[in-house]
Amino acid sequence: MRYDLILFDNDGVLVDSEPISNRHLAAYLTELGHPTTYDESLRDYMGAAMHRVHDIVLARTGKRLPVDFDDVFHARVFAAFEEELRPVPGVEGVLEKLIADGVPYCVASSGSHERIRVGHRVTGLDRWFDDDRIFSSQDVGRGKPAPDLFLYAAERMGAAPERCLVVEDSPLGVQAARAARMDVYGFTAMTPPERLAGATQLFSSMGELADLLV
Repeated sequence: MRYDLILFDNDGVLVDSEPISNRHLAAYLTELGHPTTYDESLRDYMGAAMHRVHDIVLARTGKRLPVDFDDVFHARVFAAFEEELRPVPGVEGVLEKLIADGVPYCVASSGSHERIRVGHRVTGLDRWFDDDRIFSSQDVGRGKPAPDLFLYAAERMGAAPERCLVVEDSPLGVQAARAARMDVYGFTAMTPPERLAGATQLFSSMGELADLLV
């Protein structure tokens, strides 16, 4: 099937940010008295908007995170991005193929617009994504696993949901894509395949994705 639009998740799919951000998230939550390991952070928060962190901590402990939690966390993560962040290996080849084939694409991320843009600037992916191709959970009322973000991005890009393909690496993202009635390819580089069982197709490298998009 030739899709009318490819929607990429950002963290873990375009930029290799999940190890960095989850390392810092686990450390900061632990520092605040909410002991969290790196693996627990991946399990509970990977692919989610920041409000999910607040909601889970409140539900589990009855305590709210500090009002400046998001600002402090992002300052730490952005500083680490400047030193460590890289594009996901092979993703530029996938983007080149989409442009050569004339297939529209965009990014639809749980992260903030600032986070997306910082990551793209640091990795050089900003040349592939102008403002009209960037969509964030900030643009809609509910983040993943709700379908709102993917539906909003498809509408803005002029594509029917059933003609869209989402590229995701988190269970929350797969749930959101399915709820939006979109096909979804699950990237298993960091996520066990069984956690992406709802995906239309699984792949483990960007080279494999390029072949799937023929």
